[in-house]
Amino acid sequence: MRHGKKINHLGRKTAHRKAMLANMACSLIEHKRINTTVAKAKALKQFVEPLVTKSKEDTTHNRRIVFARLRQKDAVTELFREVAVKIGDRPGGYTRIIKLGNRLGDNADMAMIELVDYNEIYNAGKPAKKKSTRRGRTKKVEATPVADTTSNEEE
Repeated sequence: MRHGKKINHLGRKTAHRKAMLANMACSLIEHKRINTTVAKAKALKQFVEPLVTKSKEDTTHNRRIVFARLRQKDAVTELFREVAVKIGDRPGGYTRIIKLGNRLGDNADMAMIELVDYNEIYNAGKPAKKKSTRRGRTKKVEATPVADTTSNEEE
């Protein structure tokens, strides 16, 4: 049984894994897309998406939390200045994983992970989607003028 084994350890000790994910997240923020294995891309997605959510609200507390995870001042600055402004209205799903095939050397599954709003080629064909909510709303029915029927019946 695999209860409570959500995290992929990636064959590394805790300190090495945290350092690797922090470096990969900084590279993703800097270059907007990176190529890596599928397992590392999935682990990176879980690592970086909460940080992007925190960057939407620019407070000292959120900057310190993000800096504790990323460990690079330049990456934190770019995340809060450029990236947070571009993804400010998105409710989640900031990254996209695209599978690329197998690596020639060891046949590992490769993938490209990218920040969604920075791929203009992929988003060019789609029109701007109207923002929708998950709550049911009552639509306004246009008030149609009711004709005065009493005057027509008398004649």
